[in-house]
Amino acid sequence: MTKYVALFRGINVGGKNILPMKELRELLAGLGCENVATYIQSGNAVFTSASNGADLSASIAGAVKDRFGFEPQVLVLAADRFREVAAANPYQDVESDAKFVHVFFLAEAPGSPNLEALGELKSPSEEFEFKDGAFYLHAPDGIARSKLAAQAERYLGATTTARNLRTVLKILDLLDQ
Repeated sequence: MTKYVALFRGINVGGKNILPMKELRELLAGLGCENVATYIQSGNAVFTSASNGADLSASIAGAVKDRFGFEPQVLVLAADRFREVAAANPYQDVESDAKFVHVFFLAEAPGSPNLEALGELKSPSEEFEFKDGAFYLHAPDGIARSKLAAQAERYLGATTTARNLRTVLKILDLLDQ
């Protein structure tokens, strides 16, 4: 059995794509996942499974579509990979609130990310780094105002889902339980 983190994209946003966490836990258990735990309503789950991550991603997305009528993007990472990405975050010790540090998890390896274009979008207060298949952003003015955050996926050339540092730390806590 392998421990995994599932990161859902675009659920429970603006009254669309509602996926109650209790029902998500039941759905995951129905797919053979064990020790299922979720964190907040935006779709973060930790569980163990004998399946591989790619199969789980497709199975979970399909099961959500069958039961709830929409198919979310679901990025499933082995716990070790999630920990590696979290540990590599260069902005972990930023003195500002953890909600201003974001980790963009990539669903696939990017072909040729255009970091120069991202640098041109960056505001004077922002910092970013792309390494080890993850994109890290410190946006002290907020992610909603960040042109860089809005275009990150496009210029990285890969599908992403982002979590703020506070959420990443809570997911790490769930992995350790």
